[in-house]
Amino acid sequence: MITKEQKTTVIAENATHEGDTGSPEVQVAILTERIKQLTEHLKQHPHDKHSRLGMYKMIGKRRRLLDYLSNKDIERYRTLIAKLGIRK
Repeated sequence: MITKEQKTTVIAENATHEGDTGSPEVQVAILTERIKQLTEHLKQHPHDKHSRLGMYKMIGKRRRLLDYLSNKDIERYRTLIAKLGIRK
């Protein structure tokens, strides 16, 4: 689980303006952080199927947000994936 301090730092790093907590960039960054933590958890606990399902749902939500962002503004999409390093 992501702590409050980690979440505030992720929001501060990816906010587009002051007080921004709901832009697609911030939402994708928070989901990415949670997915990274769950990936590490699942490496140690490979039979935790419930957490794996939750992670898959987060990945789907992140994918939909990224699709929305790429359709709305391709440059914001490109800078976000470069910043987060989520595409190879």
